[in-house]
Amino acid sequence: MADWVYILDPRRDTLDGEPSDKETMLRLAEEEPELELWLSRRNRMEPGDRLWFFFARPESAVAALAEVDDRPRPDDEDPEVPYVVPVTLVTEATKALYRDPVSREELGLGQARSVQKVKPEALPVLLARAGL
Repeated sequence: MADWVYILDPRRDTLDGEPSDKETMLRLAEEEPELELWLSRRNRMEPGDRLWFFFARPESAVAALAEVDDRPRPDDEDPEVPYVVPVTLVTEATKALYRDPVSREELGLGQARSVQKVKPEALPVLLARAGL
């Protein structure tokens, strides 16, 4: 199992037309937890990997968690989207992270890329805050 940071900027990114903020993610975790997320490159994600959602604004922090359902695949329906990955938000962990997010400093996150591996030293903090 691998752990990934998936970066969202509510000013630019949307989730089915809604802002990609932690409030929207919490609501989706409670009401519609299955998502397909855009990826700029395939990455080597596997079913069971975890995606930790880092919100770039207004507070730079991880405040939601999803589990990868299947490997990333090309998106044949939208030429603007190279790859998609199906995931399911983990409701209780997302609620816990919403209440007590993990800051950029605690993650040791340097340059923010759209998707990157979680640093090993940050994983214990993420797991503890998510209640896992």
